[in-house]
Amino acid sequence: MPKTAVALFQNADVVDRVVREIEALGIPRNEVQRLEEPKTFEISGVMSFPRLDFEVDLRRELSRIGASKAEADDYVEGLRQGGALVFATALDDKVDAAAAVMNRYGAVDLEESSGPEPELPHVAAEGAPPIHDAQVTTGRIRQTGEGATFFVW
Repeated sequence: MPKTAVALFQNADVVDRVVREIEALGIPRNEVQRLEEPKTFEISGVMSFPRLDFEVDLRRELSRIGASKAEADDYVEGLRQGGALVFATALDDKVDAAAAVMNRYGAVDLEESSGPEPELPHVAAEGAPPIHDAQVTTGRIRQTGEGATFFVW
């Protein structure tokens, strides 16, 4: 089951170092992403709202992996203020190590959301027997006092 560590950095200058260290852990380049708000937004027509489209798409993707509305809003606001997001997806031990790198470089500790946990889609196939011998967790995993947040989806 994929597990993703997400971290917001106020100082976008450190993000290149964070990404290089995470890749050095053996996480493939295509599983480590850096995201900043674009410096300019291309207008494609009269009813084009490119900044809004960017933010809506980001909120949708964050929600898809288990972020609450409040967390997604915090991430978007951090990007508006010149910050950067780093996403790292891997197996437990590697993503835990990636989160440690993120935290060492000053990942922002978002306030714990007071909102409800997001609804995640159920993935069990209809008629499939229930799995009783393995514990499967999906959703948000917060670790108090740490900047990186884990999402299991």
